[in-house]
Amino acid sequence: MAKQKTAKKGGSPLRRNTTPMLVMFLTPAVLLYLIVFLYPTMRTFIMSFCKVEGVTDPVSTWQFSGFTNYVKSFNNNMFQTAMMNLGRLWLVGGIAVMALALVFAVALTNGMKGKKFFRSVIYLPNLVSAVAMGTMWLYYALSKESYGLLNTIIGWFGGSNVMWTDPHHKFWSMLIAYCFGMVGYHMLIFMSGIERISADYYEAASIEGANVFKKFWYITLPLLRGSIRTNLVMWTVSSVGFFIWGQVFDPVNLSEQTVMPLNYMYELVFGASNAVQAVRDSGVGAAIGVMMAVIVVAVFSLTTLIIKNDDADL
Repeated sequence: MAKQKTAKKGGSPLRRNTTPMLVMFLTPAVLLYLIVFLYPTMRTFIMSFCKVEGVTDPVSTWQFSGFTNYVKSFNNNMFQTAMMNLGRLWLVGGIAVMALALVFAVALTNGMKGKKFFRSVIYLPNLVSAVAMGTMWLYYALSKESYGLLNTIIGWFGGSNVMWTDPHHKFWSMLIAYCFGMVGYHMLIFMSGIERISADYYEAASIEGANVFKKFWYITLPLLRGSIRTNLVMWTVSSVGFFIWGQVFDPVNLSEQTVMPLNYMYELVFGASNAVQAVRDSGVGAAIGVMMAVIVVAVFSLTTLIIKNDDADL
């Protein structure tokens, strides 16, 4: 009895021997996390409440200004336009991407021939860099000339050329190009969720006489709650981080049609690319970065609260 109490009190020899090893392996990862992620995050958060010109200015030169940077950003017309563009991108683009991704996922998991081929083709745009993809769309698909892909298709039906890159169409042109590259990524997430659903549900529904649409509405869609939640969060992250496409479509000046919060933040932190003397305000830029992080956390929290886990594994 005494031996058992002694062994229980001291713990197993195996556990005592592995503790130093765990500390040894975890310490580099923890230090790397603190240096690469936590320190810049805390520095940016503190910077958002200070008057700072350059992002590399020493902390001793920072002047505390409270919520002034947040107020300045909200009162700026360009930032207001950027937030409106972000809202349109997230809502309109999200509906289009999620709908197409779900349709493709259902079709490719329904015993369709050539599943691997079509899955690879749809996902292929994700393997191309955003700069190359944006340039390709800008100069070959959206060209106002007759060789532009979309204008060629319109010409087949007797229509006239559309000025895709004029101020009235540039945002929607950029949105179409961006959505084209994002459908495949979200399709794979939906496919993963559908393949987790047991075939027993569909067999039981077939016995009851349910058609394809009823199976989708009453079985597939409810059991994809986890995949829908994941896609919403990932779409929010990619939308908030929307930057390269705006730079490709307007590489010199910020345009009201293509500006996004990160494009405006970049100009504040590093200065306008077309300015002779750069005017920087890293404090306001940091405030915008904090607000973008809050948006992602808010969407993640809401989707987790509203969309519960699916029951595909039950």
